Amino acid sequence: MSPVVRFAPSPTGRIHIGNARTALFNWLYARSRGGAFLLRFDDTDAERSRPEFAEAIAADLRWLGIAPDRVERQSDRLAVYEAAAGRLRAKGVLYPCYETAEELDRQRRRQRLRGLPPVYDRRALALSEAERDALEAEGRRPHWRFLLPNFAEDPTAPRRTEIGWTDLFRGEQGIDIASMSDPVLVRADGSFTYTLPSVVDDIDLGITHVIRGDDHVTNTGAQIALFRALGAEPPVFGHHNLLQASSGEALSKRNAALSLASLRAAGIEPLAVAAFATLIGTAEAIRPVGSLDELAALFAPEKVNKAPARFALEELEALNARLVATLPYEAVAERLADLGIGGGAAFWLAVRGNLQRVADARRWWEIATGAVEPAVAEADRAFLAEAAALLPPEPWDASTWSVWTGRLKAATGRKGRALFMPLRLALTGLSSGPELAALLPFVGRPNTLARLCGSSSPPAG
Repeated sequence: MSPVVRFAPSPTGRIHIGNARTALFNWLYARSRGGAFLLRFDDTDAERSRPEFAEAIAADLRWLGIAPDRVERQSDRLAVYEAAAGRLRAKGVLYPCYETAEELDRQRRRQRLRGLPPVYDRRALALSEAERDALEAEGRRPHWRFLLPNFAEDPTAPRRTEIGWTDLFRGEQGIDIASMSDPVLVRADGSFTYTLPSVVDDIDLGITHVIRGDDHVTNTGAQIALFRALGAEPPVFGHHNLLQASSGEALSKRNAALSLASLRAAGIEPLAVAAFATLIGTAEAIRPVGSLDELAALFAPEKVNKAPARFALEELEALNARLVATLPYEAVAERLADLGIGGGAAFWLAVRGNLQRVADARRWWEIATGAVEPAVAEADRAFLAEAAALLPPEPWDASTWSVWTGRLKAATGRKGRALFMPLRLALTGLSSGPELAALLPFVGRPNTLARLCGSSSPPAG
């Protein structure tokens, strides 16, 4: 059966490259197996969720090349979650609790002092109806916990109960659900926590594989139990390693510099982001790719390391430069025109190997066609005067450079660096850059003569 996967961001901010890693793992897994990719906005947090963030996330995914087969919003499905909660209450596995946050914190502190794990002790199950009525008369409203199936007959006597699964990335995994508190599914204000809507959606939308970061591993045992309590077979789970900042800290939406929007604004190519986010921390070497389909052929869960992967912006920028050097003219023609860069494919092919970003081509266009401050050493002035005298007439093409330098070598006896470096410094003002054979026709004869003579611009007329 073809996989159905989902990427489920909360629209409370812009997504960063770590979020992109999860989205890409899902997309590539489905893409390589003829499956479907769903974008689900987990927007039940009415206070923090914003439509503009949802729109921005969708735009970021489009920029990466990810096109969802379906889009869902949890805010449209609240009645479905209410119905599921009702079924759980009817089965007796969703029960009301009345402790305040402060009371729960005190309970946990007492348990730690006694050397016990800070797990909820299910005391709310012992409340009589009259006691619950009295608490509600005080103004307390219950939050609702899911009763984990970790006991034989008495819920207040949990015993070791391991729920296991075969993880796509981590192999055989197991969680002892007696070591954890019954999760809260419904808050006292009636809103839902992440767990119930997520499980209900995965059931209703036919999700076959849940691929997410390994910070969710400990949640999986309780979620599998909830799937079964709702009468559904759990999907296949896969928990991949996370991206960390170079300092070792977790990536966060608060770090705007690593958002996809910021990387795009900085001129990073979407395929560079996709390749880096996918291949870092795997058995594959980080390298440029020509398409997401090519990347899909490289991706496999078993190639992903278990240890966290460290993200370094300079490594992404280096990959971006390698990718830009491979881009065909057709892929950048519109952007070059918007930047006021002419020269067509010949100019792009001449300079692309010397760019960090596509927009950097603007600098070389200005060097080729605009004013440049030549770097002329006093010791090279006679040589440059000889070079000016031997400059071929126009029209110029790709062979002009070799014809010119061949004559100059024969006339002056210079060769190698002694021949080429003074010419490069005079023509571009820089000691490195694109091959001058390709760049020279765009500089043109008037500009070349002026720069050989130490002028920053061609003579008027």
